[in-house]
Amino acid sequence: MGMLEEMAVSFDPEQLIAEFEVMTKDAERVQRETLKKILDENGATEYLQKWGLDGRTDPDSFRTCIPLVTHEDLDHFIKRIVEGDNSPILTGKPITTISLSSGTTRGMPKFVPFNDELMESTIQIYKTSYSFRNREFPVGNGKCLQFIYGSKQFKTKGGLAAGTATTNVYRNPLFKKTMKAMQTPCCSPDEVIFGPDFQQSLYCHLLCGLILREEVQVISSTFAHSIVYAFRTFEQYWEELCTDIREGVLSSRVSVPSIRTAVSKLLEPNPELADTIYNKCKGLSNWYGLIPELFPNTRYIYGIMTGSMEPYIKKLRHYAGELPLFSADYGSSEGWIGANVNPNLPPELATFAVLPNIGYFEFIPLRPCLDGLKQENCTSLPGETKPVGLTEVKVGEEYEVVVTTFAGLYRYRLGDVVKVKGFHNSTPELQFICRRNLLLTINIDKNTEKDLQLAVEAASKVLAEDKLEVVDFTSGVDSSTEPGHYVIFWEVSGDASDDILEQCCNCLDKSFFDAGYISSRKVKAIGALELRIVKRGTFHEILDHYVGLGAAVSQFKTPRCVGPYNSTVLQILCNNVVKSYFSTAF
Repeated sequence: MGMLEEMAVSFDPEQLIAEFEVMTKDAERVQRETLKKILDENGATEYLQKWGLDGRTDPDSFRTCIPLVTHEDLDHFIKRIVEGDNSPILTGKPITTISLSSGTTRGMPKFVPFNDELMESTIQIYKTSYSFRNREFPVGNGKCLQFIYGSKQFKTKGGLAAGTATTNVYRNPLFKKTMKAMQTPCCSPDEVIFGPDFQQSLYCHLLCGLILREEVQVISSTFAHSIVYAFRTFEQYWEELCTDIREGVLSSRVSVPSIRTAVSKLLEPNPELADTIYNKCKGLSNWYGLIPELFPNTRYIYGIMTGSMEPYIKKLRHYAGELPLFSADYGSSEGWIGANVNPNLPPELATFAVLPNIGYFEFIPLRPCLDGLKQENCTSLPGETKPVGLTEVKVGEEYEVVVTTFAGLYRYRLGDVVKVKGFHNSTPELQFICRRNLLLTINIDKNTEKDLQLAVEAASKVLAEDKLEVVDFTSGVDSSTEPGHYVIFWEVSGDASDDILEQCCNCLDKSFFDAGYISSRKVKAIGALELRIVKRGTFHEILDHYVGLGAAVSQFKTPRCVGPYNSTVLQILCNNVVKSYFSTAF
């Protein structure tokens, strides 16, 4: 049995916490050792040789010789690996697997090297956060209703296995062993997780969970969006699911033979269970508390709820009732950064303790705007762009994250902005703030994903006066007018009055507090904000578009800004617009 398999099978949560405490008490030493290990393994690679590191493994030499890079700087090296070049380009050992990012940020997925060390990090992160969670909310030998979907892996031109980052994890046999070790095996058979039609898989995830409703102790997905989407779907099909359980026959909507065969084995006529579920649903008011009604022994709900997932928390709380929500760990397609070791914090305040042995971490200090009105998360002060080390960050300050991984990324700028909220022993606890790249800018205005989210939250309160909610949203810049203006796309849960939507439009415009935006609006250098209402199901159509490109539903994030790089998504939105309003706020 290999080291990874031993990690997955043998698992003592208290021992793991003790090891975590020891490691984080001397995070600086662990970081030096981790960097040395990475450079010892990969020092002879073409990339590191190019920069004249000459076998040195100390942090000072590393930072002096190796430049900060973005993904674009490494594209041509990664392409050679994808096309079958087995020489030591970025790593000493050949890369055998490629991960694909979700593609919603740039409009197309990135290729990222994936190897055993990244899988090892994944297992360590999962187990660390589980151990701290289990102290507060222990689970017995139950089941986990996981809304996870593994898209197909394919072979690259060079013969490497490629798939989304989540698919590469789910398809690894150690994932299932790890979930079993954490006493939360998935309710659904593999045929459902890896089915070719995610709508059929989702239907069967719900059905399998209902059949095992008394055993379900955890409900999870990679992202909060997937959980909300699952229970929105349940609202549509709950009566059909009850019929399946009552008669013991799977709905004809499930047509994929492998899924149908696997799930049919779990089904047998159960009128009593069907009646219980039917009566629970009939007794609910507006589906509030749906999850604990359906799954009475659930301890908590778990998934990534930070960043672009924050807008879904309100709806998730509606379904969850009094059940606690826990934000899952902090990472990306490129690798992991930190674990949530403070499970009692609400998702909006979640922090992530950096594991100093899974990579080498640096942080670029970010500066406040010169006018002092807003924290600008995009640039550093001239002459102060030098990154600091893991233990050199300061509480209350914001930074851009830079990672060096075991999979061949060196001083790689993730583009994430984080705030240091404190320290766990000597390792920092990070709060995710936003992506570094600007979303909306026309003139001197600079608004990020977080700014957009706050504006939508403010305007949603106006919409709530009609007892409606924003199902999903995105944005863009319309430069076809003079001057250009912001466009916000909303999908709304029902028919709102024109008066309310006009108020929402004005509220959106007034809720962008960026000084550059406000001054530009006042002098008409930026035109009136436009709110476009799209048909119900539009964002589902966008999801289908990305799935058709090979994205996994588990990894899907609604693009919060639509530009020229994703013209198809923009076309879907524009084709589905049913109403449009212009702000009169300025």
